[in-house]
Amino acid sequence: MSTAVPTRARGRRTGGAGRRALGALAVVLALVWVFPIYWMVSSAFLPTNRLRTSEPSFFPVDGTLSNFRRVFSDGTFFDAFRVSLAVTGITLVAAILFAFLAALAVSRFRFRGRKSFIVTILVVQMIPAEGLFISQYRLLDDWGLVNAVLGLTVVYVAAILPFTVWMLRGFVSGVPIELEEAAMCDGLSRTGAFFRITFPLLAPGLVAAGVYGFLQAWNEYTLALVVMTDPEQRTLPLWLQGMVEANKATDWGVIMAGATLISVPVIVFFLLVQKRMSAGLVAGAVKG
Repeated sequence: MSTAVPTRARGRRTGGAGRRALGALAVVLALVWVFPIYWMVSSAFLPTNRLRTSEPSFFPVDGTLSNFRRVFSDGTFFDAFRVSLAVTGITLVAAILFAFLAALAVSRFRFRGRKSFIVTILVVQMIPAEGLFISQYRLLDDWGLVNAVLGLTVVYVAAILPFTVWMLRGFVSGVPIELEEAAMCDGLSRTGAFFRITFPLLAPGLVAAGVYGFLQAWNEYTLALVVMTDPEQRTLPLWLQGMVEANKATDWGVIMAGATLISVPVIVFFLLVQKRMSAGLVAGAVKG
């Protein structure tokens, strides 16, 4: 008994040291992850002569808003912002709606070809996006949807839908169907039981799928580069690339200011859905 207490004490000290080491490692990794974002925002407030010096400026002392003024003075920025907002909004609504209905059908109903449909979803995710560029462009060209918001939206929905269906399928399967059956025994219809009992429980899954769809549509570059060849119909990533090509020497202050402004809607979106986002992402990892 006399040696048990010191042994337990040493175990507690060892465990505490291990937790402190893991905490310190987590802080270091967080700083490494946050530093590029900080560098982007900091550089957006620095004048050009400060950015081109051999000594890096880690703090925007005596910063300026001239870089942001130059971005706002470029009328194409607001045009690109409207295009990106329209494409992302329509893509998000369409992808969530179609994916939710497909996940509901696969999880709640047994029909011929159900397993083949699930396998097809997995196979489609394995196809590289670059392998579909030519066929997608020719299809949109035949439909007259090149350089159109609707055309880019169709391509984005097709790219996002497979993974979104697979994600929501796990959430729908994780809600016991017995809850709906109990509500139906209490007098509710199948539709009423679903929307009053099951649908609120699926909100975290819808939020998680919405976060994925929003990020994919807002930040996507290669598909937009193929579909939107008209300079007046560019999305924000294409506009940012155009700012680089428009100058003989890259104006990093303007580029960083533009990148910071592009990041603002993403931050706002996360603030709006943060309450349910964590629960949705964690639940999606264990339900299936």
